[in-house]
Amino acid sequence: MSIRPATVVPWTPQDALAEALYLLRMRGVFYSHTEATAPWALEMPPFAGCLSFHVVTEGGCWLEIEEATEYLRAGDLALVPHGRGHLLRNQPDVPVTGRVDELPQQMVSDHYSILRCGGGGARTTLICGVVSFHQPTVNRLLAVLPPVIHIDAAHERGSRIRDVLDLMASELRHLRPGGEAVTTRLADILLIEAIRCWLATDTGSHPGWLGALNDPQLGPVIAAIHRSPGAPWTVDSLARTSAMSRSAFAARFTEIVGTPPMQYVTRTRMEAAEALFQEDGATVATVAAKLGYQSEASFSRAFTKTMGRSPGSVRRLGSS
Repeated sequence: MSIRPATVVPWTPQDALAEALYLLRMRGVFYSHTEATAPWALEMPPFAGCLSFHVVTEGGCWLEIEEATEYLRAGDLALVPHGRGHLLRNQPDVPVTGRVDELPQQMVSDHYSILRCGGGGARTTLICGVVSFHQPTVNRLLAVLPPVIHIDAAHERGSRIRDVLDLMASELRHLRPGGEAVTTRLADILLIEAIRCWLATDTGSHPGWLGALNDPQLGPVIAAIHRSPGAPWTVDSLARTSAMSRSAFAARFTEIVGTPPMQYVTRTRMEAAEALFQEDGATVATVAAKLGYQSEASFSRAFTKTMGRSPGSVRRLGSS
């Protein structure tokens, strides 16, 4: 009896949204275990290009940003996706104690601290993190997220999130070799689960990239482009991936994503190039070849036109 080979590799992602979220590989910038006693109020400064998250493990506090105010209870998770400055305090009218990066802290490692502050009253404890991302394409997803994502501990996915939080808290309490890497990977999972929760409960429409990922015909196209940005894509080949006619595909893609298909391909290639330039030994020629360009000059023109700066300036920034 012959065994027919599977037509789909078992580990090939089939869910476009799941594949996109897989790209959310973080690198930790800083983590903090905060013990605050009432009254207290902390200012989180802006961190360009980063995402902040806060988990309340005991007590409760208010998170305030210009467009939103949320009360966080024990077990709640909040994301501030856009690197914006914000406030955390036990009551809305409490004066700010200080900026977290300027207050005395116990440095456990280069990337982890314990912060204790407040007036000696009721205690609130938090795990706070500031993280950045390996993939520049992640900025496309972060751009469409709201100013704050608040996941209530009672949410149906709460048990999964609590399991991750328990592991993260354990890693931060007992730092061991490799502990910061483990914490960063747990933060990956935490963010993915938070975005899943938000998508499951948010009733509004999701424009652009995120809206396309949720579209049954465009989702596979977006995933294919991100999976292989250097492939010789054409409007015809992308239309075949969507199982639509060329004209219908081009019109639908432009309407939902907000940009024509090949312009989106070029943008994705240039964002992939930014990530590749961070690798040791990367040159303009090798990056151009990986992304399907026959000449270094044509790649450089496309990169400069799309990103507003030359490939050489990105390489210098990455090596500094």
